[in-house]
Amino acid sequence: MKSYRKELWFRTKRRREFLNITPQVQECLRESGISDGFVLCNAMHITASVFINDDESGLHQDFEAWLEKLAPEKPYSQYRHNTAENNADAHLKRSIMGREVVVAITDGRLDFGPWEQIFYGEFDGTRDKRVLVKIIGE
Repeated sequence: MKSYRKELWFRTKRRREFLNITPQVQECLRESGISDGFVLCNAMHITASVFINDDESGLHQDFEAWLEKLAPEKPYSQYRHNTAENNADAHLKRSIMGREVVVAITDGRLDFGPWEQIFYGEFDGTRDKRVLVKIIGE
């Protein structure tokens, strides 16, 4: 069995943003030389997420509106966490969207269903953050 590890680094321009990281994960798979196994992608920060969904801008706008209804950024005073930082909403949004994804690898390709793509979700951005890509297989 082989193992591969790489960190992908991101710095978003906005506080909240969704990035399609499928091409970077596919490049990691190519670099790994693994043809059958699993890839794990996980956000290494507690105010960011990795998830699978459709790459459709209307859906991303819907996510943003839905998450903001569930955990609005302001007023900051509504959260007990917001004493040293004003990012309690980002922690809650990450909990909703998830920490990681696991995707099967078959014949050297990510074994997706129709329209599936891997996304990095940033909820407290404009600073360097990373995603771990770990690939295990043959």
